[in-house]
Amino acid sequence: MEKIDIRGLKFDNVDRDEARSLASAALMSDKTTTVFTPNAEIAYNAGKDETFFEILSSADILLPDGAGIIKASKILGTPLKEKVAGVDFGIDAAALCAERGKSLFLLGGMPGVADAAAENLRTRFPNLKIAGTNDGYFSKSGDENDAVISKINESGADALFVCIGSPAQEKWAVENKAALCGVRLVCCLGGSIDVYAGVSKRAPKLFIKTNTEWLYRLLKEPKRIGRMMSLPKYIIGIKKYKRRIGK
Repeated sequence: MEKIDIRGLKFDNVDRDEARSLASAALMSDKTTTVFTPNAEIAYNAGKDETFFEILSSADILLPDGAGIIKASKILGTPLKEKVAGVDFGIDAAALCAERGKSLFLLGGMPGVADAAAENLRTRFPNLKIAGTNDGYFSKSGDENDAVISKINESGADALFVCIGSPAQEKWAVENKAALCGVRLVCCLGGSIDVYAGVSKRAPKLFIKTNTEWLYRLLKEPKRIGRMMSLPKYIIGIKKYKRRIGK
């Protein structure tokens, strides 16, 4: 698949169906594939943190989750096909697992959230095999982390959703990728597990269709305004970058 370079981050230029095909190929491969889904806030933070930037850059599949990333690609004259939201990609990956007889492990959320998400996904996809679940409240190093890795490996999971927030989830995936025996698809999906569990509601279809989910979240949670400021800062940075490189 074609890669689009946005200030060093090379995003896969795919639509949702093509992203699904990438996931399908990964599930049937003999190696572990990592999938990261940065939005403008995550990309903006990566631009200020070299270590995090390198972690994001290491993804096997990098999907543009957010209107800000799409806008940035257009500003630079190399437009991405469309936004591929992590929450949608996760649904497609779960559907693929159900279709191919593969199993899924859910990692993240408050205690009980992963279990609720698993139950809802099983209801939606009756053939889906849930290999196991674990909440996100564990030490990401040492004995606790080793125990979680062992739990995932012993479950025989083919796919793993890591939903412990960014940048923790991407860092965890990179640090533990080699230790995940048998897992073929590792997807870092942030708050998606809360949506699958019914703890959080996604924006209405009109907001999704018009790429204004960020506005819906802001209206629902005004306290997010500080985090939301990363979007205009990111776009301003992209425009400055474009002038600097003369594109």
